[in-house]
Order: sequence, then C-alpha cells, then structure tokens
Amino acid sequence: MGRNKFSQSEADNIRKLLRMKCSANRFKQKAIRHELRTEYEFNISDFGTPGEAFSDVSFDEALQRGAIVILDDATIADMKAKRARDKERDAAEKAAAAPYDENADWQKALEEWNRLKIEN
Repeated sequence: MGRNKFSQSEADNIRKLLRMKCSANRFKQKAIRHELRTEYEFNISDFGTPGEAFSDVSFDEALQRGAIVILDDATIADMKAKRARDKERDAAEKAAAAPYDENADWQKALEEWNRLKIEN
C-alpha cells in the first residue's frame, strides 16, 4: 500500500501524470505508473476499481470521498522523513536478524576448498 496523503503540488503532478497516462501508449503508461509508484508512492490499485481506467477524474473522486487527503508541504515533508527513517530501521533489523551464512563469504569458501584440495 502506498500513500494516501499528498501536498497540493504533488496532487497536481499526479493529476497531470494520470491525464498523460490515459492518452499514452502501453509502454508510456507503464513508465507513468512506475513514476507514480516510485516518486509519489501512489498506487492506482489502492484507489481504483479493478478493470476500470483510473484517471484524473477518478483521483478527484477519491479526494472527494476522503480516500486521498491533501496536507500542507511541511507535514508531508515530516511524513516522508519518518517513512525513510522507518525503512532504514526495518532494513537494519532485518540485516541483524538474518542468520550468518558462512558460505556467503566466497573468500572463506575458497580458502576451505583450497585447504581440502591440499589435504587430499
């Protein structure tokens, strides 16, 4: 799930991209959806109905029903900073919890291989 809170300028850019997506070829649509997901953390599937095209009008309807919220720039910046900190923390926890695989260290594996070759 992506974000549902955006600044006014982000919302305007998302609307523009959605308008472009509706008139673009398949390859360009794919690029636009990628930009929406990566730059704005906006997933069409979070707000649209499967099988229906999601456009700038659909975005405005989601805004009216409260599924999308417009906040001030400072709040959005704070939210993005917190999200980045959370991602870093989660990645560090995942790395710390991962068991150490001595086979993952190729230099140790090579040394062990060479030692076994010499012994035999």
